[in-house]
Amino acid sequence: MTTISIDNVSRWFGNVVAVNDITMTIGPGVTGLLGPNGAGKSTLINMMAGFLAPSTGTVTLDGTPIWRNEQSYREIGIVPEREAMYDFLTAREFVVANAELHGLADPDAAARRALATVEMEYAQDRQIDTYSKGMRQRAKMASALVHDPSVLLLDEPFNGMDPRQRLHLMELLRRMGAEGRTVLFSSHILEEVEQLAHHIEVVVAGRHAASGDFRKIRRLMTDRPHRYLVRSSDDRLLASVLIAHASTAAIELDWSERALRVQAIDFAGFTEFLPRIARDHGIRLFTVSPSDESLESVFSYLVTA
Repeated sequence: MTTISIDNVSRWFGNVVAVNDITMTIGPGVTGLLGPNGAGKSTLINMMAGFLAPSTGTVTLDGTPIWRNEQSYREIGIVPEREAMYDFLTAREFVVANAELHGLADPDAAARRALATVEMEYAQDRQIDTYSKGMRQRAKMASALVHDPSVLLLDEPFNGMDPRQRLHLMELLRRMGAEGRTVLFSSHILEEVEQLAHHIEVVVAGRHAASGDFRKIRRLMTDRPHRYLVRSSDDRLLASVLIAHASTAAIELDWSERALRVQAIDFAGFTEFLPRIARDHGIRLFTVSPSDESLESVFSYLVTA
């Protein structure tokens, strides 16, 4: 059960501030790191991996600083976003070399296990320069897994993968998270993060914007209207009663969905008022579904806030 702690960390390059006073904790399970391009995600991952020193603050692995701590590399596996690899090697040679760098007792056996884990046995003896982008990603993944790390850091790991490869990697990361490993991945594909991560960290313009389950984050945004899709036995009557209540800002009858689209400005008031007025007016509620609790909606709120 390994934990990475980032405490009041900033990192600048000359006059450019890439990461600005961020504090967060990444624990066991699967965590998604979100942010627009240039938000500082890769800089954060590089500091967690020990590739980059914080300008201020500390990044620790179970309380021990990662920077210039060779022992931390025994616990960390990383899949960087950059494409640069030793293209003249085969995947097997590449993974064996990394196993040898880690000082493993049987590098060949460890490499075989890692390549099998990412389903690359069929192409392990081909040179990497013949690989598609998705295959190169899987070769990097095998290299990151060869020493069986307790922490896995992945920077845009799904880039270039076809749908089958994505599904396989998602299942692999879920399994590793369930085993108690600490898995952090960044992605610009919100659907993948929503399906995979039990926890999200959002970085915007180098600052820490939000942390937690994205649905809980959305519910805490009390200054933003909450939108619901409501189906009932009498939509017209329900709409006339709701619109008169202070918790409701707007109501639209959606003919295609055969439902009401309700915009609530008071989350607590609306959720308490709706079932009560339905009961008082003899209206049956069939569906009350949030229509803006997707990760994409939360992300757009945070970026434009």
